[in-house]
Amino acid sequence: MPEQSLKRRKLSKRTWVAIFLIVVVIPILLISCGSLMQTMKVKFSLFGHPVVWRLHYAVSLAIIVCTMIPFFMVFEKRKPQARELVVIATLAAIAVAGRAAFFMLPQFKPVCAIVIIAGVCFGAESGFLVGAVTGFVSNFFFGQGAHTPWQMFCFGIIGFVAGLLFQNGLLKKEVLPLCIYGGFSVFFIYGGIINIGTMLGSGVALNWQAVLARYISAVPMDLIHAGATVFFLLVLAKPMIEKLDRIKVKYGLIEP
Repeated sequence: MPEQSLKRRKLSKRTWVAIFLIVVVIPILLISCGSLMQTMKVKFSLFGHPVVWRLHYAVSLAIIVCTMIPFFMVFEKRKPQARELVVIATLAAIAVAGRAAFFMLPQFKPVCAIVIIAGVCFGAESGFLVGAVTGFVSNFFFGQGAHTPWQMFCFGIIGFVAGLLFQNGLLKKEVLPLCIYGGFSVFFIYGGIINIGTMLGSGVALNWQAVLARYISAVPMDLIHAGATVFFLLVLAKPMIEKLDRIKVKYGLIEP
């Protein structure tokens, strides 16, 4: 049993690559661009139509590329099957549709719940990919901006951490542990990162007074977001995980 436990906790090469990209490369990219994502733009003509290319689009695409590298390393010993990619794409589509369906309720969205389910069912890399793609695609409905890369990162990191915790036996595919993780991770991880990201993206000077004021003012929305995640995990976690596990067994899909 101890040997199995140690083997289970050993991180693969792709996971270390993912950790480096997600914990080091992407945060450096986000912080270095900062307020430039709000102001920097390039104007050019495409087939006679004026086009404005803003920096936040490039940063968003760079995050997706960084996300895809460790995800496709899952298939380093074989070619990915279309049905494996379709399941991941479907989860992202469900998260986008869920976010759009509750557009009238600020922060009351199922995105983080679905991203967490993706992370525990298909691995940390898949969890981050679903979260990043959801943030990018859904903002074509909600509005792209300097906030988009930060939302992509925050959605993704929730799923990535969920996948890592499950891989190491610290998070179970049970409703109560998932709800506890979902509530705390959304409030502290998502809320903790997105509030700083909003300040950096808007060009606000960072000082203790401004940061404290931002976090205090964001508490109600962060609580709503965390509560929504717990609610949707209560409703969706058990049926979705059961169906995804059956699909994995039936078609021999990727394992975390």
